[in-house]
Amino acid sequence: MNLKDIKLTWLGHSTFRIETAAGKTVIIDPWIMGNPMCPEAEKKVKKADVLLCTHGHFDHIGDAVEVVKQHNPIVVGIFELCGWLEKKGAKQTAPMNKGGTQTVGGIKVTMVHADHSCGISDGDQIVYGGEACGYVIEFPGGLKIYHAGDTAVFGDMAIIRELYAPDIAMLPIGDRFVMSPREAAYACNLLKPKAVIPMHFGTFPLLTGTPGEFKKLVFGIEVVEMKPGQTIGG
Repeated sequence: MNLKDIKLTWLGHSTFRIETAAGKTVIIDPWIMGNPMCPEAEKKVKKADVLLCTHGHFDHIGDAVEVVKQHNPIVVGIFELCGWLEKKGAKQTAPMNKGGTQTVGGIKVTMVHADHSCGISDGDQIVYGGEACGYVIEFPGGLKIYHAGDTAVFGDMAIIRELYAPDIAMLPIGDRFVMSPREAAYACNLLKPKAVIPMHFGTFPLLTGTPGEFKKLVFGIEVVEMKPGQTIGG
């Protein structure tokens, strides 16, 4: 897996920080300060130029409002989620919808389908947050990463392969609320990436899927089991 143009850090659960060769910091699914998987040394966000939000559940945007207040990043999300974050103080939003592509912070971002729900907890209410999504991110050097967000496996992952051919897939494996290792392994067969990074496991007792189970079911694709706080590439 060649990551010479970026530094990729897993902050636990589905949260990743990507530092680009141009000096931009991209955070995917900003749940950091309240994330029990995130190491203490990483809980303070030092820089954020772009936030990519896959959907509105607390374990994916739990710290989005705070990061927006501290760093004023460009927020990418589905239209309704961006609208909600604007009401919470986001000054720079770049709303989009599935099938669309835009360039933000020097990277090309395509929003793709995810099979999941998307209610936003707002006080004692759950408000409509559009739909859950995933992203294919293309960097200037040509590297393409697919962050699936929270999702079940779906047959049109084959279309994601055919249209975008991601080099790396970040796939949830925890079961119960997302794919189990078995479904995630099937997703690998549809996506055919060079490498896969398992995510969204172990955070809560209900997330029972493990990287060990996943590795036993994946063949011909490099499984990169990251530890929270670990950085690769650069």
